Amino acid sequence: MGKIYTRTGDKGKTSLFGGKRVPKSDLRVEILGTIDELNSMIGVAIAEVQSYSLKLKVELIKIQNDLLDVGSALASPQGEALQGLKKRIKEFEELIDLMTAQMPKLSNFILPGGGKAGVMLHLARAVCRRAERKIVELNNKEKIDNNVIIYFNRLSDLLFTMARFANFKEKKKEIIWRKHA
Repeated sequence: MGKIYTRTGDKGKTSLFGGKRVPKSDLRVEILGTIDELNSMIGVAIAEVQSYSLKLKVELIKIQNDLLDVGSALASPQGEALQGLKKRIKEFEELIDLMTAQMPKLSNFILPGGGKAGVMLHLARAVCRRAERKIVELNNKEKIDNNVIIYFNRLSDLLFTMARFANFKEKKKEIIWRKHA
């Protein structure tokens, strides 16, 4: 890798894989930026996860790698088949079930909160939902691998569960939403 700056984007355009130049406001570029933001949020969450769960940290790092793979595939105008997404979706469901079985049953909506790891995972979930909405928007314009949509939907469920799990392990009380209307 050469210099970090190339000056090729100084006029508001960037290149997708294959060399196609697009405005930095292009939907694909926005999706890639949102996925990058999500990846960074997960990095912050990893830094906050205490020693109670090496498995949680390892899984979050795997997700960071997944996100680079998905971003790489979405950066190609032709799209790219993503092998292994179905397997990852199944793994997410198994992890959700495993963590949920260890926690008190959720019977109310909760507010994002708790310890730092929990809050960061809730924030990552919100960014994941935004990425998912943008991916659906792209899919409405040009078909992409449906497993990408499912992956982000399940990932947001997993991040929500991980946030709850982190708070549970750190003995941070969940804040129940109280409707005031």
